[in-house]
Amino acid sequence: MKVVIPFSPDELTDIPRGFDIEVADATEHWPAAALDAVFYVPGYRFSSKVVDVIPQMPHLEVVQSLTAGVDHIRPSVPDGVTLCNATQVHHTATAELVLGLIIGAQRRLPDLVRAQDAQIWDSQMSSSVADKRVVVVGAGNIGRAVEQRLAGFECESILVGRTRRDGIHGIEELPDLLPTADVVVLIVPLTNDTRGMADAAFLAAMPEGSLLVNVARGPVVVTDDLVAEVSAGRLRAALDVTDPEPLPAGHPLWSAPGVTITPHVGGASTAMWRRSYHLVSEQLRRLSAGEPLLNVVT
Repeated sequence: MKVVIPFSPDELTDIPRGFDIEVADATEHWPAAALDAVFYVPGYRFSSKVVDVIPQMPHLEVVQSLTAGVDHIRPSVPDGVTLCNATQVHHTATAELVLGLIIGAQRRLPDLVRAQDAQIWDSQMSSSVADKRVVVVGAGNIGRAVEQRLAGFECESILVGRTRRDGIHGIEELPDLLPTADVVVLIVPLTNDTRGMADAAFLAAMPEGSLLVNVARGPVVVTDDLVAEVSAGRLRAALDVTDPEPLPAGHPLWSAPGVTITPHVGGASTAMWRRSYHLVSEQLRRLSAGEPLLNVVT
């Protein structure tokens, strides 16, 4: 069974017999034999090349993404091919970034770095993370990892998922939760239901001075509506993703007051690789044993 991965097979552990592993990344090296793949792992850094090859694989059964979001891969996956995401690969790194963005925004770290560059002693009082209410929209692995890390900061965190269940509020409760939030964190996949979720009405429901953190996908937020709120100084934002992306030079978000921007690096830390190798190894074991695969995207 042909398996195509973008990293050395030496990183995999306890791989059952019967797999012919080919190292190939369509952005750099793509031998003809790679088209015989039954199990394909696209390279982590997105390029259209890594998905353009998918429809050319006649024997393909499984596509295992190395990213938590799969909106860039899903349109290229033919019917009958199983698509799996890598949500548990990135929960640690993304949760770390969420905490960093919240702390940075609350404690004015971007302003203080700029003050340091200008050799200005800026000792204004800042806000805190402690005693704040954080509404986390998205109750998957990343949302739960954020909740766990917030627990040590003496703040209240509230998880919101698609459906209401023990310890998790349903999405239908969001209009009542937003006006009570000091911080709103978006960690949802990009779907027809979530595209444009944070629109003018959503943002208007957030209290003045509150913080929107988006580590989901840029189009989850209506950019023009967010620009209007932050330009007026009513809301603040910390964005790891934007729409458009990359954010072009001269875009008003770059210079809007109270906005911190990172270039879509939520999962891009050294923590992802060990978890990626473990996930692919486990998926191959399950495939060999005829067991259900992890993280199947519906």
